[in-house]
Amino acid sequence: MKTIFLLLSFVIFSYAQSVDCNQVFESRKSELLKDIENIDEARQSFEALKAASNALFEKQRAHIKEENQKIKAKNLELEKKKKEIKELIAKNKKLLENIKNAKDDKLSETYSKMKDSVAASVLEAMDTEQATAIIFTLPAKKISKIFAKMDPKKASQITLRLQKGAPFNTNHTKKP
Repeated sequence: MKTIFLLLSFVIFSYAQSVDCNQVFESRKSELLKDIENIDEARQSFEALKAASNALFEKQRAHIKEENQKIKAKNLELEKKKKEIKELIAKNKKLLENIKNAKDDKLSETYSKMKDSVAASVLEAMDTEQATAIIFTLPAKKISKIFAKMDPKKASQITLRLQKGAPFNTNHTKKP
């Protein structure tokens, strides 16, 4: 009887535990399903965030590419304008040089046609630098005739300045 009782107790105990395990499993099953739903919602949120981030990234990339193209276009435009300005500067320098040469030629021609004594008195009245600049443009023969008629002190100042060479500063400021 003891054996039967033990056997019966064991069967009842096993049955009770199997029932209990099923109940635990069923209650745990609903918790697991809730966890799976939460994980699925989190995954969907992550996927939506990822898609939105990628869309924003692509939009920013397109904007940067567009801005880079605008910058390149502006750089090309600036380079073109820079080239035009350099050409204009070179053209203006050439014009200024031609004007200066024409002015010097005109002055030289005027003083070459003057009587030596008149030219000497006019040049003596001028600043040494200005007189030197004018005399520099004249032929050597005319210079010697003018110097012969000029005050020796002024003639020596002009001669010393001629020895230093051009450029002759005619606006009283030192050029670098």
